[in-house]
Amino acid sequence: MLEEIQRLSRHFLKIKNAAYRRYLIRTATFNHRLSIIIGQRGVGKTTTLVQSLLDNVQGDHFDPRILYVQVDHFQVSNMHLYKIAEQFLALGGKWLAFDEIHKYPQWSQELKSIYDTFPDLTILASGSSALEIYRGSHDLTRRALCYPMQGLSFREFLELTLHIKLPTLTLEDICQQHERHTESILEQLSLVKKKILPEFYRYLKVGYYPFLYELHDEVAYGMILEQNLHATIESDLVAIHPHLTGITIAKLKQLVVYIANSVPFTPNWSKIKEVLEVGDLRTLKSYFKLLEDASLVRSIARSTEKFNQLESPEKIYLDNPNQLFAIASGSPEKGTVRETYFLNMLSQGHTVKASKQGDFAIDDSYLFEVGGRKKTFEQVRLQKNAYLACDDIEQGAGNKIPLWLFGLLY
Repeated sequence: MLEEIQRLSRHFLKIKNAAYRRYLIRTATFNHRLSIIIGQRGVGKTTTLVQSLLDNVQGDHFDPRILYVQVDHFQVSNMHLYKIAEQFLALGGKWLAFDEIHKYPQWSQELKSIYDTFPDLTILASGSSALEIYRGSHDLTRRALCYPMQGLSFREFLELTLHIKLPTLTLEDICQQHERHTESILEQLSLVKKKILPEFYRYLKVGYYPFLYELHDEVAYGMILEQNLHATIESDLVAIHPHLTGITIAKLKQLVVYIANSVPFTPNWSKIKEVLEVGDLRTLKSYFKLLEDASLVRSIARSTEKFNQLESPEKIYLDNPNQLFAIASGSPEKGTVRETYFLNMLSQGHTVKASKQGDFAIDDSYLFEVGGRKKTFEQVRLQKNAYLACDDIEQGAGNKIPLWLFGLLY
């Protein structure tokens, strides 16, 4: 049994490796005995898993101490993960990775048993954003470290597309020294005869998911992205919540499209109930919770509110601008695209809330108004630490910062 899995492992380690290293593989060590990478379909979890395994053996995919297991492969689906781990350890194995762990029916029980029984094994796993490590009697919260993974930042997109090296900036860097950083980045782009704004607009449309670089086809990219949205609801969520019915799945899809076509989406519960023909408010809010758990939407609360934002969110967005272009009817509204991008980039490492004075309050310390090149400080002129994040400009001045620069935060 294990010989066949090792053969598959060597094959996948070879074809799923990549030269480019994403932000997570550079910042996380994965030294804990059980590490789980969670994220949407297509953000690069598998590549990160493979790179992490290979880092332990100097890139040698024949090394018997590592094993990659694609859980949903037909040759693995009828095997017990525990038995695989037991045989692997007996043959000198040390680092074991399970990809798409949520597709295994008893995944939490198996991981718990492996973790508790084989202390000499280091276990890596990847799974859907909706994975619940605290679920049922097989609670993994005291055993597993979870690493949420986002899609490509604008910085990573530029590095992959233009083959250049760019710095990762902090929010303080951007607020205090954006003119210096902007000039340096624009100079690098000029060396490869590129302008920042056309690259930025391409990123907003097709730059978030690394599978673009396998397809080399923007039309196919949009089609696959839409298919992935359907598969996330129909397959991933159902694997984690098997009680979901066909009616619920259909309502979740309707809700995603409804959000995509809103400008931007401030929930009017009565109207949504009517449009989706949902009779119970609790049920409707549970739909939003499922979509957010799956990283298909993001919700934010008012900066002054103390209650749970999932109970009464101020605004709800799709996760990233690429989704808007893939499923919105016609061209998505510019303001929604800008705000979705800003929220997506800032959500990695920061707390983002809605604000009455501006669009977004960041870490309860910075206030941002997001808009086009003609945006003024009128709405935030009396506020402390207030900034404009403006689209359609290459460079800013003072507290007016180009929107694209926030894509260098990770």
